Amino acid sequence: MAKKPLRHAEQIEVIYDNKRWRLLKMLRCQALNIMEALARARVYSVVHGSIARGDVSEKSDVDVFLPEPPSSFIIECALENAGFSINRRVLVQATPVYAAKGYIELNEKQCVSFPLVKMRRVERDFYRYSGEINLEMLRNNLRVAGVDKRLMLIKPTEKGHVESSIVGREEEVAKILGVSLETVLDRVHALLRRDDVGRTGVFVEKELASDETFEMVLQLLAKKNPAVRRRLSIKA
Repeated sequence: MAKKPLRHAEQIEVIYDNKRWRLLKMLRCQALNIMEALARARVYSVVHGSIARGDVSEKSDVDVFLPEPPSSFIIECALENAGFSINRRVLVQATPVYAAKGYIELNEKQCVSFPLVKMRRVERDFYRYSGEINLEMLRNNLRVAGVDKRLMLIKPTEKGHVESSIVGREEEVAKILGVSLETVLDRVHALLRRDDVGRTGVFVEKELASDETFEMVLQLLAKKNPAVRRRLSIKA
């Protein structure tokens, strides 16, 4: 069951037990292996979400993101040369105004994603909003603040983290995270609306065949779909 956003909540301190610290270490090691493989090909990456913040659970995924990717061919070669098997490749465009992204699934819990067109600031800020760290920060075992799917601000502590609702504190949270106020308002609106009306489907989702590239499929979709074509022309 998806986590529901909390509209009103007091600040709560969460103390991690040994099991949670071990899980965090294991997931971070998995992210490190992927990011080091990409770094050897001179591809910059970040890991975002609970692994960056520290508030992991058994359901946590390893989401590695490439803000400024080279060609998808270079990414796939970097992963395969490091011994990773690519399970599935999917092109996703969440809505007509969001950038199309490539998702390379290594398994059910590990994924590498990247934009196929230039992202708008609010899209790029989403990863900082959720908490993101780069390879050097991961190697140094750093954790950062970010917001989870319950709209709770997670601030790491030595013993775990402190969490509090961001609803009604959007401007303050934007300053804490170093993102635009538009980004925070956008996520609050989206998640509260989802809580009220339920989850809706994505605009485009296309699994790639073995002989297709992300760039090829995006161009084919743009020829057929005016909304996809319009998004290709939007500048950040």
